[in-house]
Amino acid sequence: MAEKKIKHLVRINKTDIMGERPLNIGLTKIKGIGKSFANAICFVSEIPKSEKVGYLTDEQLKKLENIIANPLKFNIPQWLLNRRNDYETGANLHLIKSDLDFTKDNDLKRLKKIKSYRGFRHHLGLPCRGQRTKSNFRKNKAKASLGVKRKK
Repeated sequence: MAEKKIKHLVRINKTDIMGERPLNIGLTKIKGIGKSFANAICFVSEIPKSEKVGYLTDEQLKKLENIIANPLKFNIPQWLLNRRNDYETGANLHLIKSDLDFTKDNDLKRLKKIKSYRGFRHHLGLPCRGQRTKSNFRKNKAKASLGVKRKK
């Protein structure tokens, strides 16, 4: 009986994942993929969630990358996507890695440019979703102040 060799590092969508991890946990290491989306990927790809990432074949890895790149083609529901009704295109997208960072940054810049309440609060480093500020969020305010330097 021949044993399968485990790959200790597996690269999926330009992210290194430890080969000893189960598939659904390993997929969450990719920025932009959470637990529920990872479970949906496992269900659609017909690979068991408990399968170790290191034992996957190259064909299975390519299938996973295709599902992550085009989730709507594989009948993953729209409510699982992280960018529904995109501001510029109106399309339903699922962004990962640097695309997610870039889009979030552009959204914040747009909010600041149009001088919305949320943009103004982001600019000041204050909470923008109605939280209290009397006792909380003190650490963000302290970064702007500088201490007094002493003589040498």
